[in-house]
Amino acid sequence: MKKLVMFVCVGNAGRSQMAEAFAKKYGGDKIEAVSAGTLPAKHVHPEVSIVMKEKGIDISKNTPKIFDVKMADKAAAIITMGCSVEGLCPAPMLKKTVDWKLEDPKGKPMEKIREIRDDIEQRVIALLEQLV
Repeated sequence: MKKLVMFVCVGNAGRSQMAEAFAKKYGGDKIEAVSAGTLPAKHVHPEVSIVMKEKGIDISKNTPKIFDVKMADKAAAIITMGCSVEGLCPAPMLKKTVDWKLEDPKGKPMEKIREIRDDIEQRVIALLEQLV
């Protein structure tokens, strides 16, 4: 059975979308990855789509989704992105939550967004090694 990993942020337009995409890429058939936001944006940040495309992953058509407590309850791991979801999201109250305390890529220069992307990629790889 696949283990469910959930990546949660406020807008689900940057960090959590990148994490979901990397988990799907590296998790293969062992992991089901989803991302969600407590106050979802209308679309994924265009600059985030650009830096992910540089890694061969197209998230430009992804749509930010609302956080679902029922899905979170089924998750083997819930990762919050360090985006102050504590006041907006019940995820930190769940036992299996880890906060990665990542910087928000919104409004940052492309080089900084690439650094955040690469950090997320390494964290996802390490997380998947722990889970499978």
